[in-house]
Amino acid sequence: MTHVQVAESAAYLRARLPVLPEIAIVLGSGLGPLAGQVQDAVSIAYAEIPHFRMSTAPDHAGRLVCGTLAGRRVACMQGRLHGYEGYAPDEIAYPVYVLRALGVQALVLTNASGGINTGFAVGDFMLIEDHINLTGKSPLTGANDAQLGTRFPDMTFAYAPALRDKAQAAAQLCGLTLRTGVYCGVNGPQFETPAEIRAFRALGADAVGMSTVFEVIAAAHCGLPAVAVAMITNMAAGVLMQPLSGAEVNEIAARRGVDFRRLMTALVEKL
Repeated sequence: MTHVQVAESAAYLRARLPVLPEIAIVLGSGLGPLAGQVQDAVSIAYAEIPHFRMSTAPDHAGRLVCGTLAGRRVACMQGRLHGYEGYAPDEIAYPVYVLRALGVQALVLTNASGGINTGFAVGDFMLIEDHINLTGKSPLTGANDAQLGTRFPDMTFAYAPALRDKAQAAAQLCGLTLRTGVYCGVNGPQFETPAEIRAFRALGADAVGMSTVFEVIAAAHCGLPAVAVAMITNMAAGVLMQPLSGAEVNEIAARRGVDFRRLMTALVEKL
């Protein structure tokens, strides 16, 4: 990944988009329908964008939907990339740099997560305050392109406090409870074992998932303020001692979809 590739991707999008986005939203598993609320939408498949990779995960459409939401210019990534698809961390994080090059000023990340905190319930929303990267990988591994970011980015405020405050204000406006916690990022695609979940809880994790951390690292690297909200679509292995399935994730995401879209729309309006 180089700034030349990023510039080529951004130039292609500038030529295709009637207006440039100011806010980017990455839509996680089962959360893609928010893109349907974008007005005056222009949809571009990832396959058409130079240097982008295609999303292969179920319910990840693999397209960039740009237009307006709550009066703001947005770019919705309807589907993201994951390590379990076989993509390298820098390939997963690449769209973040392109969005930054387009002039995006805030990055909103969403995901479907397993609840580790026993005080959580299926269907809860969790504002991510911090993360633990247990993938053992980073999108910044290898030679650093200084035109994209510094060699050693600080992660102290990777989840921007000012944007977290706005997310809480948006939740209050919607009459929704927005829990807070630490997200543990793993590779997948298998769900975790009960022993792993006990270990993650001991480390201080409140939820676990297979995405988000590489995108947040990239955002910190290129100076793009980020905020992230996880939907707890299942309780993690061993919490309820029942089998887990991807179908359950999508079912809960669909059931809580209306409230999620209300929350995201209110947040976008406040950014």
